[in-house]
Order: sequence, then structure tokens, then C-alpha cells
Amino acid sequence: MIWSLIKWLAMRIAPLRWLFKIAGMAIFVPIALLLKTIGLPLLLILGVLALPILFFLFLFGLPIFLVLAAGGAIIGLLFAILSVGLVAIKIALVVVLPIWLIWKIVSWIFCRRKNGGTDTRPDTGPDAA
Repeated sequence: MIWSLIKWLAMRIAPLRWLFKIAGMAIFVPIALLLKTIGLPLLLILGVLALPILFFLFLFGLPIFLVLAAGGAIIGLLFAILSVGLVAIKIALVVVLPIWLIWKIVSWIFCRRKNGGTDTRPDTGPDAA
């Protein structure tokens, strides 16, 4: 009796689980496209930066295994630096830029209102005659 109830419940829940799995995978598709859009140029940058270093390591007579290990370490370090830079750019664009723009606009509005829209500096110059 209990087993038949469990089977019946599992048969009713199985299509819902299947739909949730498909919807979950559909969520990852835009993320994958975004990572591909950002990741491929990032890999190109890393390759362009690391290729001369790998060439010089190979010229200095290091074994190919050490050249590849050092190149991998250098590419990993460059990737870490670029990742930190991307985080800093995101914070700057989302937090710092709007605050700076609001500060500039508010200071511009209040400075104009405070001065009355005219220049209050005294007229002193060479034609005082």
C-alpha cells in the first residue's frame, strides 16, 4: 500500500522535476554565452601577453616542461590581475560613477543658485582709468 502510494507520488512529481531541470539548464545558457563573449577575448589577451615570455624562456634554454609550467603560472597570474581589474571596473561603473555624477550635478546647481547666476567677482583690471 505504501509502496504504491510512493510510486504514484513519484510518477506525479517526475514530470515537474524534469521541467525544473530543463528550466534550470535554460538559465545557464545566457550565462554561458556571456562567459564565452568575455572569456574568449580575455584568453586572447592572456595569450598575447604570455607568448613573448614563453618564447624568451624557451630561448634561455629552459626545458619545455618548465617553460609550459612557468607560462601557465604567468597566465594564471595575469588572469587573476585581469579579474581583479574587471571587479574594480564594475564597482567603479555601478557605485563610483553615479555618486560622482550626482555630486557634480548637485554642486553645479547649488553653486549657480548661490551666485545668483552672475559672476560676483569685482571688476579690477588694467583699464581702471
